[in-house]
Amino acid sequence: MFTGIIESFGTILKITKEGTNVHFDLESILAAELKIDQSLAHDGVCLTVVETKPDRYRVTAIDETIKKTNLSQWEEGKKVNLERCMPANGRFDGHIVQGHVDQVGVVKSISDQDGSWIFEIEYDSSNGNVTVEKGSITINGTSLTCFNSGPGRFSVAIIPYTFEHTNFHQLKVGDKVNLEFDIIGKYIARIVNGYSQQ
Repeated sequence: MFTGIIESFGTILKITKEGTNVHFDLESILAAELKIDQSLAHDGVCLTVVETKPDRYRVTAIDETIKKTNLSQWEEGKKVNLERCMPANGRFDGHIVQGHVDQVGVVKSISDQDGSWIFEIEYDSSNGNVTVEKGSITINGTSLTCFNSGPGRFSVAIIPYTFEHTNFHQLKVGDKVNLEFDIIGKYIARIVNGYSQQ
């Protein structure tokens, strides 16, 4: 389990395909503290550490993960938001984040507010995901608060600290971002709507 509070960056050094799997080698100041088989969120995607070195490590993504997240657009040199699992005695500074991306959204606009930035995000609402005004959303692993919520769209405000210490400063209009919707909202929606008929 994660909280959406980004710890550090990882920089992608190498991308290697092996069958339908993709290996990502990343450099990070966290590398020396990581252990094999440890879960680590990368832009909100929970991946397992499979190899470690003092200054770098490797994770592997399966085809299903590649298809349902923005990992297919990752390239060497990209900075990725990193968060280790929350320890049992940790403090909840964000919200409950599973590291399971629900779907990909698209950055529709970025407006400079003279001290902060407003990002407008759009997503396919036919998947049944919704946001709640002033509710929680995870974008690329970052815990944020939604506003201007509507079908298939919402906005978030990014303060300078978050802009600098996450990869929001890399995002451009048209970029795809990983979205994990609030787990409490997802459970309520499932209870109310049930399972769709196949």
